[in-house]
Amino acid sequence: MWRIKSLDAILRTAEKKSLHRSLGPVQLTLLGIGAVIGTGIFVLTATAAQKAGPGMMVSFMIAGAVCAVAALCYSELASMVPVAGSAYTYSYAVMGELVAWLVGWALILEYALGASAVAVGWSGHIVGLFDAIGFHIPHALTVGPKIAIGNFLEGGEVGGFINVPAVFITILVTALLILGTKESASVNAVLVAIKVAALTLFVVLTVPMITGHMQHFHPFTPRGWGNPLGSSGTGVLGAAASIFFAYVGFDAVSTAAEETKNPQRNVPIGLIGSLLICTIFYLLAAGGAVGAFGAQPLVGPDGVPYAAGSPELAAQCTAIGAHAPLVCSKEALAYVLREVGHPFFGNVVALAATIALPSVVLLMMYGQTRIFFVMARDGLLPPVLSTVHPKFKTPWIITLVTGVVVALFAAFLPVGQLADYSNSGTLFAFGAVSLGVMVLRFTDKTRVRPFRTPLLFLVAPLSIIGCITLFLSLDNKSKMLFYSWTAIGLVFYFSYGFWKSNVRHGEEADEPLVEGPGGVPL
Repeated sequence: MWRIKSLDAILRTAEKKSLHRSLGPVQLTLLGIGAVIGTGIFVLTATAAQKAGPGMMVSFMIAGAVCAVAALCYSELASMVPVAGSAYTYSYAVMGELVAWLVGWALILEYALGASAVAVGWSGHIVGLFDAIGFHIPHALTVGPKIAIGNFLEGGEVGGFINVPAVFITILVTALLILGTKESASVNAVLVAIKVAALTLFVVLTVPMITGHMQHFHPFTPRGWGNPLGSSGTGVLGAAASIFFAYVGFDAVSTAAEETKNPQRNVPIGLIGSLLICTIFYLLAAGGAVGAFGAQPLVGPDGVPYAAGSPELAAQCTAIGAHAPLVCSKEALAYVLREVGHPFFGNVVALAATIALPSVVLLMMYGQTRIFFVMARDGLLPPVLSTVHPKFKTPWIITLVTGVVVALFAAFLPVGQLADYSNSGTLFAFGAVSLGVMVLRFTDKTRVRPFRTPLLFLVAPLSIIGCITLFLSLDNKSKMLFYSWTAIGLVFYFSYGFWKSNVRHGEEADEPLVEGPGGVPL
């Protein structure tokens, strides 16, 4: 189970493709901004406000800092293994098959549940937009039912049945992936511009209101700083663990190392620059939301704040009705603009998110299907999952399976809980990569490294500590789901993958691995 996939074999594949080194620091920074800005800030602001109140501004800074050190570790491996910029492949080449399996299994949480979270976020925006123009979808068809399965999978609302818009967008994206439709670079650039323009509009309209409403910032940390050893997943650290979802995508810069001029200088500039700009954007947006409208947690009759995403919070928000607090909104930024006297611009922001977010669902589901595809091709999953459609030339079976899983979770669970579940897998994968960089410095000292992580033995431990701290700051439901999911994965590995592994039988992959969006293997 500690056998590795030959790094030399992977690198031989890299030699078969020659990419022109044309990206400078500005292009890398813009690439990072486009990959990061969007999902989290549009769909998780309300969840962060319920967990931390105005202190969510600090949460954005903490999450951004953890991403920065993790990104520097990612970059070294991405420059060494430029064929497939996936944590799964990195781990297979460095720490062996068992760790690679665990990382790949955890990535299912990152991609599949991340796609579910974005689908639910899209649903909130399209429903809010329809409500604003006078077209009302029945409440029962926009949220899942009140459910509680064991110590996790809790959410929904009283009177809810199924989140139809979220299921609809998932079905649409699944069909597009099976048919082989891909985004062109120009379309993606337009969608990035729409997201950035909408966020800029929100900042310009709300930040000037801060000076007249400083009382909205008090108390700044109504739920404290959080306790990583606790179980509630609240406070500033709890919100940071959720908001981490808002930064996922930064590794797009890391995986572009092979196409970068002077990667040793430009990659860290692109990474830190894009994360810094995104963090400033997020701080301004969060500050504008707090200053213009307020972002205090909603508390129950006993004076204790409701758990974010809980059925109890949803019931209280329903009881309040119109002009509810920010924490009740499923489209926080658009809702704030409508409530502070800018209904037209609120609808513009909602429309921008409605247009742009489906592309994020597509990229996340695309990433999930390709991770599955590579694992199946390595023999760790049944080969039927790597079946390619004879007409469309896409891995249609695993795409269909992924679509069903994403749709089921999106149909019944709230966005905040889905994001936390997704983050649990992401944080594990990032921590594994950070450990792998240090291991490889000892086991393969002479390997050419186009980019070397500066101060590695300070940066990598900081990344690991940051990932562990944020993981422990998630609520108990998210941690329990991760532990349970990992246990299921170990059972599956030792009953199937361990015996069927291509590397165990001395076989290599049938064809080269090629990068797709975000460095995910095609």
